[in-house]
Amino acid sequence: MPIDFAQVSVYLVTDPLLSEGRSELEIVRAAAAGGVRLVQYRDKLADAPTYLEKARALAKLCRELGVWLVLNDRVDIAARVDCDGVHLGQDDLPTAEARKILGPGKLVGRSTHSADQVRRACAEGADYVNIGPVFPTATKSVPMAPVGLDGVREAIDAATTPVTTMGGIGLANAAEVVLAGADRVAVVTAITRAPDIERASRELVELVERTRIQRN
Repeated sequence: MPIDFAQVSVYLVTDPLLSEGRSELEIVRAAAAGGVRLVQYRDKLADAPTYLEKARALAKLCRELGVWLVLNDRVDIAARVDCDGVHLGQDDLPTAEARKILGPGKLVGRSTHSADQVRRACAEGADYVNIGPVFPTATKSVPMAPVGLDGVREAIDAATTPVTTMGGIGLANAAEVVLAGADRVAVVTAITRAPDIERASRELVELVERTRIQRN
């Protein structure tokens, strides 16, 4: 089933280096119990066999939990796994080439860092775009200048596809992002480093959904 972004308020991105020693399976299971509906498996250090093994295990779990799963970067592996799509950076394969490898039925998302990149990604056929980093973040190996809330507004105005927002977002500032026009937030450490992942996920989901109603 294609990803229904209307049902996504919090989008979890995994990172084995930022998970307090807990496995992706453990984190995803707890996050799903807290209401997370979309997960991106990201592991920049795993070799291809390890990535494939973990991706297959996550795909099986996500199917059981009713959670959508996209893989970060690895179009080749996404084509071999029962996942919902792939998320690509600015320097990854063009969208059209990724689709040739993935085949029909899987989504291609694209990270963007400006309204111009959003327009380009949408024109090239991306199924959704992520704008960020919204705030300063330490989860990227190469720091990028935050786009801020104005950048979120500009991205949403420029987009013709669903937009996700990411970078330095947590309970303390997620409402600001939603009030700026975002319908959903993507997070790493706000969930992966939480002592109680299910509770942190639920609190963030409820905050985003409550603020979205308030905004509307």
